[in-house]
Amino acid sequence: MTQNETKAPAQAKKSQEILILNSGSSSIKFAVFDGQIEERIAGMAEGIGTPQSRLTIGADSKDSKFATHAGALAAILAALPDYGIDPDTLAAAGHRVVHGGRRLTAPVRISPEIRAAIADCTPLAPLHNPHSLAAIDTLASLNPKLPQFASFDTSFHASNPDVATRYAIPRVEETKGIRRYGFHGLSYASMVRCLPEVSDAPLPSRLLAFHLGNGASLCAIHNGRSIATTMGYSPLDGLTMGTRSGGIDANAVLRLVEDNGLERTKAILNNESGLLGLSGGKSDMRNLMLDPSADSAFAIEHFCYWSLRHAGSLIAAMEGLDAIAFTGGIGENAVAVRARILRGLEWIGARMDIDANHARKTRLHAATSKVSIWVVKAEEERQIAMDARSLLGAP
Repeated sequence: MTQNETKAPAQAKKSQEILILNSGSSSIKFAVFDGQIEERIAGMAEGIGTPQSRLTIGADSKDSKFATHAGALAAILAALPDYGIDPDTLAAAGHRVVHGGRRLTAPVRISPEIRAAIADCTPLAPLHNPHSLAAIDTLASLNPKLPQFASFDTSFHASNPDVATRYAIPRVEETKGIRRYGFHGLSYASMVRCLPEVSDAPLPSRLLAFHLGNGASLCAIHNGRSIATTMGYSPLDGLTMGTRSGGIDANAVLRLVEDNGLERTKAILNNESGLLGLSGGKSDMRNLMLDPSADSAFAIEHFCYWSLRHAGSLIAAMEGLDAIAFTGGIGENAVAVRARILRGLEWIGARMDIDANHARKTRLHAATSKVSIWVVKAEEERQIAMDARSLLGAP
């Protein structure tokens, strides 16, 4: 097939396709959606800045050297024509931005002012926002006319009441941005959108949502709005996670700083703790569940125990419970973890259909259950694409 023949479909769909970018510390995940918000292709540039950098698109994967995020994005754009997508005909680009602070609480078209506001949030997310800005700036330099949009992981939780977001610290410190924000908002927004389609019923009034993956959190969703969540000022708080400690007493953190210094303590809490620290070397739930050691079993139980502890708190915040939903890599796939958590919620009337859980069904509740139980596929990239599409024609 010639290059012109390859590009023909993209030309025919001019002003329809949307590129979605999720920039991490050493990777860029991407997807392209058509005018009906159906995914055409997805992939990832990983190992940015390392000798092991690779570019994966669909089922194809190859070594591809890129030292920076800008270089990785350029490699992605250069490869898209081989898959029938011409970057010059894209309708828009949408970005996952981890932190929008207090001001950026809804999807928005990126302007110089919005770009500056995202940059202002960098102290709140120093490991995330700079990489999103790098992708935004690179696209702007390569295609200045391409409309770009941002969706924020914090914005879904902007509906939390002040009593949920305010730490009990002096106001002068709170005004510096020291408060609870919450994260995984795009996943929860996607769940709110998808659950009625999955269940063929209206969205439950009081929904306990589990986003369980390498990063993990819970959210209390009341009438479609977040009213409480387990993550706080940063994604470190809350549940036991793959490499993050989850909740830890502030004085324990100060002790770690005294013993190890600030930078070393950051590395311990963010990169060496959680399941990795508890098990002695395993952060992936799949590997833990295959390992018969006592340390791995304890790590799994720790994860489930603290999921249940926080679940009780969020049920109290909603003053009851109508439904439970799981999403994320662990939530969607770890049968035993779901079973352990649901056994721990039988006091609230949850009854799991064991066969449905083992068969990985979407509906998990038994006929006798007082609350419905669902598994909802995470669709964060599609959520960003829908956000961008809804704003594309807006002034």
